[in-house]
Amino acid sequence: MLRVSRGTKIFKTIDIFYKKMHNQSFVICNPMEKQPRGTNKEIGLIFWQHTLKYKKAAFFAFSSVVIYNIAQLAAPWLYRSFFNILVQNPEDSFKKLTFVLFQILIIYIISQLFRRISNFSNIYVQAQVMSDLVRTAESYLLKHSQQFFMNSFAGTLVRRVNKFSRAYEDISDKLVFNVLPLLISILVILPVLYFRSIILGLILTIWIGIFVFLSYYFAKWKQKYDIARSEKDSESTGVLADIISNSSSVELFASYKQEESRYKKVTEELAQMRLFSWRLNEKMDAVHAIFATVTEIGVMYVAILLWQKGALTIGDFALIQAYFIVLLNRVWDLGNVIRRFYEAMSDAAEIVGILKTGHDIQDVKNAPPINIDEGKIEFINVNFSYHRTRPILRSFNLTIEPGEHVAFVGPSGAGKSTITKLILRLYDVGHGRIRIDEQNIAYVQQNSLREQIALVPQEPTLFHRTLFENIQYGRGDATEKEIFEAAKKANCDEFIRDLPDGYKTYVGERGVKLSGGERQRVVIARALLKDAPILLLDEATSSLDSESEALIQDALKNLMKNRTTVVIAHRLSTIMQMDRIVVVEHGQVVDSGTHDELLHREGTYKKLLDIQAGGFIP
Repeated sequence: MLRVSRGTKIFKTIDIFYKKMHNQSFVICNPMEKQPRGTNKEIGLIFWQHTLKYKKAAFFAFSSVVIYNIAQLAAPWLYRSFFNILVQNPEDSFKKLTFVLFQILIIYIISQLFRRISNFSNIYVQAQVMSDLVRTAESYLLKHSQQFFMNSFAGTLVRRVNKFSRAYEDISDKLVFNVLPLLISILVILPVLYFRSIILGLILTIWIGIFVFLSYYFAKWKQKYDIARSEKDSESTGVLADIISNSSSVELFASYKQEESRYKKVTEELAQMRLFSWRLNEKMDAVHAIFATVTEIGVMYVAILLWQKGALTIGDFALIQAYFIVLLNRVWDLGNVIRRFYEAMSDAAEIVGILKTGHDIQDVKNAPPINIDEGKIEFINVNFSYHRTRPILRSFNLTIEPGEHVAFVGPSGAGKSTITKLILRLYDVGHGRIRIDEQNIAYVQQNSLREQIALVPQEPTLFHRTLFENIQYGRGDATEKEIFEAAKKANCDEFIRDLPDGYKTYVGERGVKLSGGERQRVVIARALLKDAPILLLDEATSSLDSESEALIQDALKNLMKNRTTVVIAHRLSTIMQMDRIVVVEHGQVVDSGTHDELLHREGTYKKLLDIQAGGFIP
């Protein structure tokens, strides 16, 4: 439930009203999506650090805005002289008036020159910093664990990253073009008005103080609703991305209405939050308008009284009116600026909360790169669980010799795929050690470990790029000849060349334009190109037809040569090739041996094969 901040009785009443609406229909975010949020201070620090990379351009933008606004404020003072000359009507009035107009022209030329400088400097800084911010977010996000991405909508994360950079643009614009000019105006205008009349200076000082206080307090109080709106906005994007990415399931199950209803619900909730927020803004604007009108009439009334006493001239009226309009516009803008500032902070808070969340899998300090010469893998008393209440591996001990081909078999949930994930250190073990060539993988650089391991997963996914680029992903510096050679060994060169665009063919998101067997062969080609000393095959042929499997089995033979290979498989054709088969049950090794050895033992392995083959034993 949203916390009620301290405030006036009317603000508390609005809080209660909002909570009633929230209980009825508002769902702030998917429980899976909940993340820590960044504070305003943390957000400001990140934005400042990124801006400092371009401090020269930022300085030009800042100083140019100062000069531009000072020049703009000098013009009303010159107009004061202009009108005083008109009223006094001296003999050389034409000459004096012409000279004043010339001065005003020079002032405007100078101000426009520095305005252009500030604009060009500011857009340069913003463009660079916004790019840096999304790269910072992308880089940090990618280092989060698989568990993190399992608990997050991809679309929601993309939305949060985009809002992060947009928030910087909003805040930067408001600070440079609204807050800074207001400060300059106050520092210039108030001393001038005090010089002309202490009473007028006091009236405007009090008005500015009350206006700023109300705007700040209102925006601060309203921020919790902006946070809720921002979270709902991200959630709606995530829901839409989830529906689109599963469009084939929607079509196959004819669930258009169901998904339309689901998306309608979340967008209606977002619309209600937006309406609530925007209506609050309109009501506050109405209060500000009334207050500003009363102040302006009051200032002019006092000015008339002072004019009657001879304390002000006609030129002073022009000066006061011009300065009041400037202050009115800028102080009025400040109300919107403060509200937009907190809205932008709310948008940025989502991703900053993720940025301040530590990565689950981290390198130890000064971790060295791993050095794999042989490829010996050891599990030493390993315990692991995804959840505290559900252990996966229990006192798991196993040694895989250099160059050995080992298959893991066992019932579903026994922990077979978990073994490959632990070798890649996608998760850290709860207890025990995993060593490769006598090196504990928990104490080496993660990237260096994964660079030395090739994985062919059960569900191969490709980037929405060309086939050439997808194969090249295995080794970025590979030559064209090496890529073609890897494709030939993986038995995918022929079907690629038959495509209209050949290797330049785009494969669609996650490779959907290719069949399962074609995707699998492209992934094998990528693994061949990587040429890593350790190979992991996770159910690489489990969902293929016989023809595709035959092609892939041939490709796998090429891939497994001279490599330590760990295979997770059920298919008899894959298992029979292995040097050793390890039977895993309830997270422990219960048996091991060659296919022929295990086949003649009464145990889990024989039962699994009997079930798969329908009783057939070769």
